[in-house]
Amino acid sequence: MENLKPNPANSSPLTPLGYLERAAIVYGDCPSVVYNRTTYTWSQTNARCLRVASSIATWLGVKRGQVVSVISPNIPAMYELHFAVPMAGAILNTINTRLDARIVSAMLLHSESKLVFVDQVSVKLILDAISRFPPNTPIPRLVLILDQYAVSSSSKLSESFYCEYENLVERGDPKFQWLKPVNEWEPMILNYTSGTTSAPKGVVHCHRAIFIVTLDTLVDWSVPKQPVFLWTLPMFHANGWCYPWGTAAVGATNICLRKFDGQMIFDLIRRHDVTHMCGAPVVLNMLSNTPNVGILKSPVHILTAGAPPPAAVLGRTESLGFHVSHGYGLTEVAGIIVSCAWKSKWNLLPANERARLKARQGVKTPAMAEIDVIDPSSGVSVKRDGLAMGEIVVRGGCVMLGYLKDSVATSKAIKEDGWFYTGDVGVMHSDGYLEIKDRSKDVIISGGENVSSVEVESILYGHPAVDEAAVVARPDEIWGETPCAFITVKKGTKIRPTEKEIVAYCREKLPHYMVPKVVVIRDELPKTSTGKIQKYVLKDIAKTMGSPSGAGYWSRI
Repeated sequence: MENLKPNPANSSPLTPLGYLERAAIVYGDCPSVVYNRTTYTWSQTNARCLRVASSIATWLGVKRGQVVSVISPNIPAMYELHFAVPMAGAILNTINTRLDARIVSAMLLHSESKLVFVDQVSVKLILDAISRFPPNTPIPRLVLILDQYAVSSSSKLSESFYCEYENLVERGDPKFQWLKPVNEWEPMILNYTSGTTSAPKGVVHCHRAIFIVTLDTLVDWSVPKQPVFLWTLPMFHANGWCYPWGTAAVGATNICLRKFDGQMIFDLIRRHDVTHMCGAPVVLNMLSNTPNVGILKSPVHILTAGAPPPAAVLGRTESLGFHVSHGYGLTEVAGIIVSCAWKSKWNLLPANERARLKARQGVKTPAMAEIDVIDPSSGVSVKRDGLAMGEIVVRGGCVMLGYLKDSVATSKAIKEDGWFYTGDVGVMHSDGYLEIKDRSKDVIISGGENVSSVEVESILYGHPAVDEAAVVARPDEIWGETPCAFITVKKGTKIRPTEKEIVAYCREKLPHYMVPKVVVIRDELPKTSTGKIQKYVLKDIAKTMGSPSGAGYWSRI
């Protein structure tokens, strides 16, 4: 067997771009993308992507390995560019539409983006961002994405833009021979972290990693052929957890929407017979608090990740007819790498116990190599008792190549022991299931005891009047730190709870040292552009607690 080695026939580079070509053959006359009154088939989507890729590589002159950025909501062009940009040999960089001009400018400069596709609603944002470039800095070409369904902003081409998106479709070659990667380690994606705990970093992924995680998450979630997928998860957020490529692999119908609320989601589910959707826990909370929607006639599978969902929110969501699957991932691993693999025997448990089990992140997905929870000081695995906390570490084919232009941060995250250190704190249960307890920077140390802010938040979400909750550390002269809770109250709540009532509720369900000593009721909680609660802002408020702006009530108990 010594003479049997890799050869050209068995060494074709792995890439998810081939999923589109296959979809055009197998599902060519089936709907691929639906957006209001616009519908494309898979053969049309394939042709449009090839045309745009052709225009990017030839007419616009973007070279292999250069970065192309996109600022767009979940509309057909955004979906198509997930294929068209890497098909042109370029590296796709999707930018959050909710960021401010300062951050967008920094990302474009850091990535040296050569071309930017801009949705018409984000025109002011991109022009402001580019105006902040230093003198004599090359300006990327701008392509305008016009949308007849957009409500506002620029609806015509201005001198700042080179052309309009549909010009690329019209001018491009539908038989373009797309540029396959020279090898599967060739960079394909550049995503910036949310910056909730530090400055955003540019995460680089290769074709191989995206291929692996895309198929892996389809298998793990048991996604069937030709599902109807509702895009409630922003495609700019870690590339929609790789489902733009995944939906092509299974010939799905992609229901696109520019923005949404709870009522709209229910309306679209019923109108299009939606079977699958993804969303952060904030989406689950929105669904469970939407009034007068009734129970769904057919179950809708919803995958949630991004933050540990409270068991109470999971329970309320499933009572409406959703089948919730829970996973865990990071920008640095491109998608979901841990999932709460469900056991049929758990269906016999009471509802509250089922929700508690489902709130755990779970076990590694089939394609991941290893996942563990270790004590950072010793490098040894923690006890599998559901109590001993440590840092979550992972290794596998979908771990990033590294951070762009930041070898120091890369070496801190991917260490010589072969693990990627996530910065998340978790425990391992006796059955081998992982549960996140916190970000390492959000653990509260009170009187020598580690308090999980996530665990306290989960209890708060169980209160019938609480809409959102966040718990942070507040300095304390005696205990060092004590938990401080910030909450919002559900709209329509007739009797507004007092801070003392919230504390009393927690005392019934938590050890004394974990009970918030301070409760702040606010109209809203500060959030990042991806909808995550900005705990660092709340920490600053908790340090002073004099009279935080808009805080409503607060009390020292």
